[in-house]
Amino acid sequence: MNFYFSLIQVIGIHTLLGLSSYWILLSGQVSLAQAAFFGIGAYLAGMLTTLWGWPLVPAILMAALVSGTVAFVVGFPALRVRGLILVVATLAFGEMVRVVLFNLNYRIVVDGVEVGPAGGQGFSHIRYFPINGWTVFDVMIFIWVVVAIVMAGLWWLDRCRIGAVLRAVGEDEVAAQATGINITAIKVLAMTVSGALAGLGGGVFAHYTTHIEHVQFGIVLAAFAISYPILGGLSSVFGTLLAVIFIQGFLIEGLRFIGDWRSLVFGLFIVLVMNLRPEGLLHPFSKRPVARSGKAGG
Repeated sequence: MNFYFSLIQVIGIHTLLGLSSYWILLSGQVSLAQAAFFGIGAYLAGMLTTLWGWPLVPAILMAALVSGTVAFVVGFPALRVRGLILVVATLAFGEMVRVVLFNLNYRIVVDGVEVGPAGGQGFSHIRYFPINGWTVFDVMIFIWVVVAIVMAGLWWLDRCRIGAVLRAVGEDEVAAQATGINITAIKVLAMTVSGALAGLGGGVFAHYTTHIEHVQFGIVLAAFAISYPILGGLSSVFGTLLAVIFIQGFLIEGLRFIGDWRSLVFGLFIVLVMNLRPEGLLHPFSKRPVARSGKAGG
């Protein structure tokens, strides 16, 4: 039973990661920096609870705040470009963050044990849950409460004016700018919110896994982050949730017996979806009028 609880926890954490990409994709921007914001949140939240004794909720909220602030700073220069250049720029930023985490070495003695990030060896002893008597079921409930709050918030924002503006920018920047929308401000706002969501997910992830290291926050995680909303579609936050369940529950765990062939299946599935359902799995099937041929009546 603990295996299934753990799988549900992983799905919840990856849903937070996917939702961070969902929000920035609404603005028409493709970012590979989500893994970096996820890593920043993971390391910071882990340090706050393990080294300085913060409660969990304030720690992950601070991780979200700091990650969002970093995303805000990065957003101004990065979002002045678009397309492939933006992808390369955000990928480069992600690698910079990964290298910083690789070289991060800050350890102190807590209760007679030296804890903290140890460079390439990672950051272990993030044991907030077991120390405070949390069971696997308790952790699962906590993760999904966070996921539910985030999904409800994004669903509400998506139906407010900010959501309409964000989609307008994503669909046609020129038309949106002609109506008086500040394109740069909207893009930076999208980057900031997406960075905060990724940092929140990272903070939860660090306490779930108890050991983190720089290799976990590389291009593979960035690819997963962007694949979830692409596969699920941008019509609803529930598309991202469905994509995470399918990828993590079926492709990653359900096909574990085929080993590394899962990567090939994953790639083929993305190609198929992008060709057959380019607007996502949950996007309504388009209704096209049926052309009728016949002679004109006299």
